Amino acid sequence: MSGVSFLEKLLDGEAVEWKELGDVIRLEKGRQLNKELLCENGPYPAYNGGVTHSGFTDTFNYSENKTIISQGGASAGFVNFVTSKFYANAHCYVVLPNTEAVENRYVYHLLKLNQVRLAGKQHGAGIPALRPSEILEIPIPIPCPDNPKKSLEIQAEIVRILDSFTELTAELTAELTARKKQYNYYRDKLLSFEEGEVEWKALGDLAENLDSMRRPIISGLREPGDIPYYGASGIVDYVKDYIFDCDLLLVSEDGANLLARNTPIAFSISGKSWVNNHAHVLKFKTSVERKYVEYYLNSIDLTPYISGAAQPKLNKKSLESIRIPNPPPEDKKRIVDILDKFDALTGSISDGLPREIELRQKQYEHYRNLLLNFPKPEAAGE
Repeated sequence: MSGVSFLEKLLDGEAVEWKELGDVIRLEKGRQLNKELLCENGPYPAYNGGVTHSGFTDTFNYSENKTIISQGGASAGFVNFVTSKFYANAHCYVVLPNTEAVENRYVYHLLKLNQVRLAGKQHGAGIPALRPSEILEIPIPIPCPDNPKKSLEIQAEIVRILDSFTELTAELTAELTARKKQYNYYRDKLLSFEEGEVEWKALGDLAENLDSMRRPIISGLREPGDIPYYGASGIVDYVKDYIFDCDLLLVSEDGANLLARNTPIAFSISGKSWVNNHAHVLKFKTSVERKYVEYYLNSIDLTPYISGAAQPKLNKKSLESIRIPNPPPEDKKRIVDILDKFDALTGSISDGLPREIELRQKQYEHYRNLLLNFPKPEAAGE
């Protein structure tokens, strides 16, 4: 699809008028909600802005299908669309379009296009905030301004196309979430043992620690090559030389991910590699032992072993003290075989669906940029 030719076909020679968003919407700020009124399972989500809701409540102040914009905090400028009745809290702007002039979702997609711009307009030295004027002054293209019916039809067609991408992304995201929950359920079930059911050993008794062989290289001194250079959460570069040439388990030594767990903190590597001082290096007698410990470390809460709140760290002594259930080798193999197969059946959680979601998001952004790229006033007069 060519964005320009598609827009020309939609417009069919009609003009485009650029207005300020404030000409076609009202902007309201949410109302403070006492924390005591938040609960875990209320009927209505409460939004303070940001990517997700901040809890649930028994009351709502806005009906479904509303665009909201985070007004304050680190997420100021983030644009979201809420499909259910909800409570808009004090740090949340609610967008109320004049539906005789603009389609509701048309405004949403335009604001999503301007999300980075809004995030850059935050003010205040303490808690960043976003002024209403920064939103209301955003330019919005109104096709066929003298023919409201046709204008809304054109907007609706653009919305239909863009929504097809967002709906697919939402479906893929929901599928990924369901698969992760299912995978985590079976992993936790297979790796749960009662005291006395199996022997427990310290991780230091099961693995050889090779941390003393690590050597960090600052980026400016790395000689480019095809050998992976590993840090706390995976490959950070490729270099010419290597330290290790075997199968190893790397475990994050420091970084926010030790607490956030957005990516696995334990991951296996094979072949030639270079590892810096942000990942512990463990060598096991067998591949089954290595994979078993990898699965186990990624399934448990490591908070008791981590020091430092601002800069979390899992030091060597704490790592080696982690207690690992040590069933017989045949049971370890059975557990690893099941989890390996389950990981494959769930579509390669680390590579498959997330990559597909990323591609669909980029596709949506590409067509959003094209379909909202109406001729500007100065271009129209040339």
